[in-house]
Amino acid sequence: MDFYISKEEVVKSLNATLGVVEKRQTLPILSNVLLEVDESSLKLTATDLESEISTTSTISNFKSGGKTTAPARKLNDLCRLLPDLTEIHFFMDGDDLKIETESGKYNISTLPSEDFPVFELEETKSQINISSKNLKSIISNTSFAMGNQDWRHYLNGLYLSVEDKSITAVATDAHRLALESATLNEAILATIDGIVPRKSINEIGKLVGEESENVVIYFGHTSIEVNISGKTFVSKLIEGKFPDYEQVIPSGESSLLVVDRKMFSESLSRVSVLSSEKYKGVRFLTKENSLNISANNPEKEQGEENLACEYKGEEIDIAFNVNYLQEILSTINSDKIEINFFGSDKSCLITNPTSNDLKYVVMPLLI
Repeated sequence: MDFYISKEEVVKSLNATLGVVEKRQTLPILSNVLLEVDESSLKLTATDLESEISTTSTISNFKSGGKTTAPARKLNDLCRLLPDLTEIHFFMDGDDLKIETESGKYNISTLPSEDFPVFELEETKSQINISSKNLKSIISNTSFAMGNQDWRHYLNGLYLSVEDKSITAVATDAHRLALESATLNEAILATIDGIVPRKSINEIGKLVGEESENVVIYFGHTSIEVNISGKTFVSKLIEGKFPDYEQVIPSGESSLLVVDRKMFSESLSRVSVLSSEKYKGVRFLTKENSLNISANNPEKEQGEENLACEYKGEEIDIAFNVNYLQEILSTINSDKIEINFFGSDKSCLITNPTSNDLKYVVMPLLI
């Protein structure tokens, strides 16, 4: 292996792999990145055995091909700290990877490429095409509601369901639920679904930009593969059945609150300063065109504010975890939000008045 590459090219690729590289060294080689060189490109691959990412960079000069593995973080830190526009010379010398620039020489230890775990790809899989903008939206607007190390392992990920020309993302930790649907670039014949693990969906979210370039996703029975901008990300899917989320979304007769999103969020921030550290509860009392928000804590401190709003329906006395509400408010980009109440002891439904694609359900706290 002997080649030249610009600092910018190699750092961009190394950065993309770092989220997957195993920090806890269960196997030393999982801290390494696999380097594979041919006449025109450098391919970098990282894995944690549950997921894998591969990126391809253009090299500036090719001497000879080959492959090896080297510590990902050391390699990234070294290349990142080199001056901009530096051309870097990589070559093997025995078991060491040599790195040379105009002013410096470095050598990094390697492990054999034959020992690097290979991710088994499924042969049978279904393809979907979606814009990166739509994929970014459904991930960022729902993934915060995923479970985190929940004993119900199927909650520790994002459920994706695809039918015809629509993809729906759903996340829940059993206290709140987030759902968003988006349009695919083209319809598919099959109906497919799967639960993508928490770490994997967060990595996919980092790879996807705000642009409208096409992202190709392959769904298998046990894995998902995402291809975007010269990067390929593969992940195992979580085994198990996702809850019937449609049963969780409340429906029927309700009382509707329409309120300015920014004013509501700011009021919650102020009042919740005096809420209980443990439960972070805020209490709502609704009357016609009026919302009273209050909080108190074991130190007998309390705060309350009255907020102008549009409200019609029965008077509601209900409490919620303020952090759950604020996370939802930060994802909705409309001036106003709608909250449907179905009683003082039932979950509420929060929506964006300008879109039917986005729904949030929050369970109340006991008052």
